[in-house]
Amino acid sequence: MGLGIAHQIGRTPGMRLSFIADKSGDAAREAAHLYAKPTHVATDGVAALNDPAIPCDVLVEATNSIVAAFGYCMAAIEKGAHCVLMNAEIDAVLGYLLRDAAARKGVVVTSDAGDQHGVLARMAEEVEMWGFDIVQAGNMKGFLDRYRTLEGSVEIASSLRLSPEQCLAYTDGSKLNIEMSLIANERGLTPRVSGMEGPKAERVEQVLDLFDFDGYGGKAHVDYILGARQHGGGVYVVARSDDPFQRHYLDYYKIINRAPYCVFFRPYHLCHFETPRAIAMSALYGRSVLDLRGGRMADCYAYAKRALSPGDRITHAIGSDEVYGLIMSVEEADADNLVPQGLLDIEESDERPVVRRAVERDQPLTWDDIDMPDTRLLELWRQQEKLLAGT
Repeated sequence: MGLGIAHQIGRTPGMRLSFIADKSGDAAREAAHLYAKPTHVATDGVAALNDPAIPCDVLVEATNSIVAAFGYCMAAIEKGAHCVLMNAEIDAVLGYLLRDAAARKGVVVTSDAGDQHGVLARMAEEVEMWGFDIVQAGNMKGFLDRYRTLEGSVEIASSLRLSPEQCLAYTDGSKLNIEMSLIANERGLTPRVSGMEGPKAERVEQVLDLFDFDGYGGKAHVDYILGARQHGGGVYVVARSDDPFQRHYLDYYKIINRAPYCVFFRPYHLCHFETPRAIAMSALYGRSVLDLRGGRMADCYAYAKRALSPGDRITHAIGSDEVYGLIMSVEEADADNLVPQGLLDIEESDERPVVRRAVERDQPLTWDDIDMPDTRLLELWRQQEKLLAGT
């Protein structure tokens, strides 16, 4: 994604790439080559942001780290720069803490415009402007294997230019659940069941048959369909209109509908192609694509991918051999003392969460199930909890 963003900014009128930073100098130089114009190249992102000789209006955070990403974003905020997060992990785990810091500095922290949750936020805003009520914000997933391992992800990851961990997070559904928690917290939505329903579908039009929208009881939810390959990577919004005058027009415009529900969908999301939109919205108008304005309604929680025994280490959380992530309502998960998946990722030391007592496959992990090392991430999480309790 970083390479794609560098390339795209080089082709966006009125936009300049001030610097590129990557821990790998080779990766940073490759991005600079793709940008194809003069720019600063660095291996230390914080140092580049702290350098008064390097201007920065907007930082695009495109790692999949959490603690390191927090440091980059805080350095940008202190510099007076907006932050665009093409990093759903930091967005989901510490997004409220970042946005609070940004608000105090008069800048914006926003989800990216090209990730599924960013596209859904834009669609939902437009559909509501038309006078419809949002019933479901939906994702389209082509393939899902909850129990895929890192070893089984190496070959496909290489072909996609992803790390095995990144590839596995897509395959086992963790990334889907993380991203859907973000749109849930933007729109004040919840999953109807843990992990969402996710019925199989050949085409997006089938959503009107696959979900019981009347049974939603007036609430709106997040969900997804599985297997609609002709729209892989797409998103959809189910909306309700009780206005009989609009019915003729929905038919005339060939919108999929069955009174009072209709489906608006986008068969793609274009990731880095759309990042300049989020950059421009923040820099020119001080507006975010998605800012978690609905409150912390949902989060992604860790479930055992295999039977875990006392003494097992959770070596990596998001894209892991030990756990996968499922979205749940925060109210339900907190009542059951469940552990958010992202908190099990430890970057800054060799310490790892250790299983304290046996957990069966497909069972959620509770705080009583693990011994958690005292980490910088946990410290930041507790700061955010205090912030949310105060608001």
